[in-house]
Amino acid sequence: MSNNGKGNANGLKMLIVDDEPIICKGLRLTIDWAALGIEVIGEAYDGEEALQVMANTEVDFLLSDIRMEGMDGLQLAEQVGQRYPEVRMVIISGYEDFAYARQAMRLGVNDYLLKPVNVDELTGVVGKLADEIRRRQQEGGKDEVKLWLTNMARHGIAYRRAVPPSLQGAQFRILATQLGSFHERYAELGQEEYEQLQEQWVSSLHQRLSLPGLRLVSIFDHENLLITLGVSDHWMEPQEWRVLLDRLMEELIPGAGLFCGVSQVYADATETADRCTEAAELLRYSVLGQAVVLDQEAVRQRSGAREPAALDIADMVQKLVAALFKQDAGETGGLVSEMLQFFRRESYLLHEIMTVYEELFALLRQRLRKSGITGMDYGRQVPDLYLYNSYEALEELIRKDMADLLELIEQNGTDRSYWIVEKAKRYIEAQYRTDLKASEVAAWLKITPSYFSYIFKQSTGKGFTEYMNELRIEQAKALLASTHDKVFEIADQVGYKEYKYFVTVFKSYTGMTPKEYRGLRASKDL
Repeated sequence: MSNNGKGNANGLKMLIVDDEPIICKGLRLTIDWAALGIEVIGEAYDGEEALQVMANTEVDFLLSDIRMEGMDGLQLAEQVGQRYPEVRMVIISGYEDFAYARQAMRLGVNDYLLKPVNVDELTGVVGKLADEIRRRQQEGGKDEVKLWLTNMARHGIAYRRAVPPSLQGAQFRILATQLGSFHERYAELGQEEYEQLQEQWVSSLHQRLSLPGLRLVSIFDHENLLITLGVSDHWMEPQEWRVLLDRLMEELIPGAGLFCGVSQVYADATETADRCTEAAELLRYSVLGQAVVLDQEAVRQRSGAREPAALDIADMVQKLVAALFKQDAGETGGLVSEMLQFFRRESYLLHEIMTVYEELFALLRQRLRKSGITGMDYGRQVPDLYLYNSYEALEELIRKDMADLLELIEQNGTDRSYWIVEKAKRYIEAQYRTDLKASEVAAWLKITPSYFSYIFKQSTGKGFTEYMNELRIEQAKALLASTHDKVFEIADQVGYKEYKYFVTVFKSYTGMTPKEYRGLRASKDL
């Protein structure tokens, strides 16, 4: 491990992790981290070494490669998420593989950048994360109890400060309150107006929960998430809480659309971090529209054994690609509506929708990229589900994504020939075993043979005969490796009626006869 920090005592601390020292050095020296208020406290050459550094040194950021000897970047991300959830992590990878990116995001990585790294993009990503950390630090407040609750809510078990003496009590409970349909109802409020609403929110809650022996501490963990710790000097029965909370939500701020997630009661204040998480996660069920006060029992009764059906992502991607290349905004919007109706019908929670949609969107971008669309690497942030906390808000965001893609395709000058070729490919894949001719495909598409040949070659880079031969030979290779069928039988199965011609074509593509190929595969499988 190399320590090359410059002693910026007031700055945020960054650790660079890469198994190539020259990469570490380049990342450290290429960017003026000090200008961002960041101190590079050192370098680690694999995940295990990074964890050793973090055990002894305060770290705010990790900038890590994904492929390393020993513990790699994904394993490191998993460990950091468990041990140091407050640490922000950016992965840098040379692999444009969606599986890596998806796994990294699920492990809590804040951003995933591809090599070669664009300096401005990296600076922007880290700068935003630094601003977020500083903003949260400022919001923590000076009051000891509020600071303790803030850190328990945000940092969990990683925050090891003792419980403040003033929080002694017989019983504790966490309330997490949130404004529903935030984006639609409150996004246009000015800062001053929203701060007034927050003040009313806190004061109303405290007034209506004012009981002898019940103390309250409230902090905003997010602009639309108020965490309230209730400390009771005596043990309150579940029914007492239920009556109190039902009345609270009816009277809190009339018409504001507030929801409340309520943790279990607990007797040990050190459980507060877990109970904060529990209460906040219960708010996810507010979109099902079944209750205003959400505790574990209410969620069990109303959602039951909720097992939403899976969206056919591949089919939806195929439909969206066709609509996008036809430049048909109406059809594209209809597909978005169809998708959101499916999610509603199946009672998907918003974070579940985003998990599915992020996979769909990545596959969609991949398909467009393969079709020659450039400019696909524009920045796009995953939505904040505390702000976009309704089906309608997510539908609006997805529609915007599709509008951006329509505009991008138009800018690329891609005409409608693409979807014709895609349709032709599907037809060819279904008919390649027959004696299929280009003129037959053109007739099925209702276009002239010459136009079909032109757009097919433009799109695939191959003529029709070459494309058919490659498809058939690939299928033949699979059958030779996986069956004991005779070679002439396989030739017939993949569309070649003349055995000798099949052998000639096979050898021209693979450099060996079908029998030689089968023998080679058999020897490799031993």
